[in-house]
Amino acid sequence: MKAKLVVVEDDDTLRTLMIQHLSNLDYEVEGLSRWHSVMDYLEKYEPALILTDARLPDANSLEYIEKISVNYPVIVLTAFGSVRDAVSAIKAGAVDYILKPVSLDTLTITVERALDNAALRRDHMFCKRQLEQSIQRNSSLVGNSTAMAELKQMIGAVAPNDITVLIQGESGSGKELVARAIHAHSHRKKHNYVAVDCCTLQENLFESELFGHEKGAFTGADKQKKGLIEGAEGGTLFLDEIGEINSSGQAKLLRVLETGQYRRLGSTKDLTANVRIVAATNRDLETMSVEGKFRSDLFFRLNAFNIVIPPLRDRRDDIPELAAHFVKNHTFSTRVSKNLSSSAVRSLVSYDWPGNIRELKNVIERAIILSGDRQVIKPEHFSFSRVLGKSEGVVTLSFDHDPSMEELEAHYLSYQLKKYSGRRGKVAEVMGISERSIYRMIKRYELDENSYKAS
Repeated sequence: MKAKLVVVEDDDTLRTLMIQHLSNLDYEVEGLSRWHSVMDYLEKYEPALILTDARLPDANSLEYIEKISVNYPVIVLTAFGSVRDAVSAIKAGAVDYILKPVSLDTLTITVERALDNAALRRDHMFCKRQLEQSIQRNSSLVGNSTAMAELKQMIGAVAPNDITVLIQGESGSGKELVARAIHAHSHRKKHNYVAVDCCTLQENLFESELFGHEKGAFTGADKQKKGLIEGAEGGTLFLDEIGEINSSGQAKLLRVLETGQYRRLGSTKDLTANVRIVAATNRDLETMSVEGKFRSDLFFRLNAFNIVIPPLRDRRDDIPELAAHFVKNHTFSTRVSKNLSSSAVRSLVSYDWPGNIRELKNVIERAIILSGDRQVIKPEHFSFSRVLGKSEGVVTLSFDHDPSMEELEAHYLSYQLKKYSGRRGKVAEVMGISERSIYRMIKRYELDENSYKAS
């Protein structure tokens, strides 16, 4: 499809010459001689580019450039002695200018450059919108449990403050989701979010990837390469599995955190890092630092603000909502609208999820495939791992004080009711007492039995 151009010039000879030349270049060209004609034309059409004389008989074009350049790229034609007009036009938003008398070669190059730049801007804005939507979508934290409410509160508190954050949690618990949420709610959200998986980078490549390198810095470095810190300029750099980097990488990362400066490999020039660093790990960095396996000074720098993500088994209230979210938002099969049966939800809630949210997502996606054309997903469509996680007999109850026997009993009963979706018979079987005893304990500890039942 031909690009539509508008030439606005009151000199008939020049206007005709430009129209003929641009038409020969396979553009669709409209010629106008007055500014009021331009306004009428724009009511009906949307040109790819406007070329206009700086001064027309019925108007000073420069007065209108700021308004129309928001929607259309504008090139200004101006006489040699009126370079000041050209400067004013550029300040007002024109993309370029051409001095009269017009050289046809200059006209060709300037028009092509303006159209190419406009296309790049459109692509950039499209990609930026897609990225923002992706970040917003990927930074959505699903769940309304008490643990999730506390997590969201911590994210809301730390996001606006330009402080380093260390996210700790088991594998698959959603550490990158939290990092994306921090970025999405910070003043850096309009800039890049760059994620680095420290596990996947070879030891000798980590520094080159993070800091970049100069030509000749090592064998194979045939040109300068900017690092990921520069790629995240103004935005957020997420370092996943930070506990895996070597001692040399730790030392250089510490310098970035302490001074805000770094050097590309093979360079003696200090560069300034304008990034916020968010790190994550599933390892105990504090213990590693005590044992000498991780720099203690780097740990304290990273741990300026600590967020601990609870494992999925400790927020079972979120499992039904998470499962429904994965069913609704899967992208590989949309032939049948599916939902989970009540027994399927109970089965999901009672499982301990050693692989956390990542495992839940995989189980749901597998179930969608195995359920075929059936609308309802049932327990038989699930396939649970029994070898990856900790022993299912391990139960952790947390208190901020020394609990009494009654508190221990009440919390353990609440834990089992939550795990088995309020089914008194199953809880009684697990605890080795009668269902009638379970009923009496629920009344004694004033537990809301309905709150444990899967919807």
